[in-house]
Amino acid sequence: MGQHHHHTGQKNKKNLIIAMVMIGSWMVIQFIGGLWTGSLALLADAVHMLNDFSNLLISLVAIILAAKAVTRKRTYGNHRYEVLAALFNSVALLVISVFIFREAIVRLMSPQEIIAGGMIFIAFIGLIANIGAMFALMRGDVKDNLNMRGAYLHVLSDTLGSVAAILAGTIIYFTGWYIADPILSIIIAIMIAFTAFSLLKDTVHVLLEGTPKNINLEEVENALMSIEGVINIHDLHVWTITSGINSLTVHLIIEPSYSENHHKILLQANEYIRTKLHIDHSTIQIEKEDLRDYEHQSV
Repeated sequence: MGQHHHHTGQKNKKNLIIAMVMIGSWMVIQFIGGLWTGSLALLADAVHMLNDFSNLLISLVAIILAAKAVTRKRTYGNHRYEVLAALFNSVALLVISVFIFREAIVRLMSPQEIIAGGMIFIAFIGLIANIGAMFALMRGDVKDNLNMRGAYLHVLSDTLGSVAAILAGTIIYFTGWYIADPILSIIIAIMIAFTAFSLLKDTVHVLLEGTPKNINLEEVENALMSIEGVINIHDLHVWTITSGINSLTVHLIIEPSYSENHHKILLQANEYIRTKLHIDHSTIQIEKEDLRDYEHQSV
């Protein structure tokens, strides 16, 4: 699992750099285009691209830091940097959605004239740049890695912003309805907020050491209890260190007659945890009696 995570990390790092080049190369032109055309959708998209670039950089730094070796002070290594990067990205997305929403409300109250043709042209090229960055990130571990997912959601929301700018520009070009710009900006802001909240919820769940979504504790308990010689279990904990790396601890209480075969029980439990749950970081304690009952009796 460690080697696989390292290989995935290198792949994610490469894809992040490609996405950063695409986003950064277009960011300045997008901003200038927004000022030239007077489009809020373009300006919001340009600001968002600046935020995207900085957050992609943060995600890249997190991957680099996470690859550092384990130390005596950090026995789990630096993997949580990736989770912290995802937390930062989710909060940044929420801030962006509020910023766009606020500016859109101002434009609704006082619509401004927009150069629709220039707006469409610039937004279309921006869309191409964003789609290229999205494809670069999709080649990495977007589904299961919170850090990469946060980076991907930033670029995805930016892509939606480009689509909104194109639609708004088209409507304005044919109808002169300038209010289309802030209306579509509000829709995009709401969509960004929803994706950001979902990422924030998943990230906080990891930081609070919640049970991974793909792990059913009841099934784990039943599987461990089905091992011959195990009569009870307690203190079962499963949590996520970082995306793709889970950890498990459990106490197995065995029948006294199986004391000489406790190694066999330990091997079976380890095999289940490693092959079925795909967890390489586990601590299993074998007990001949429930220590909690013993502690209660001794009090």
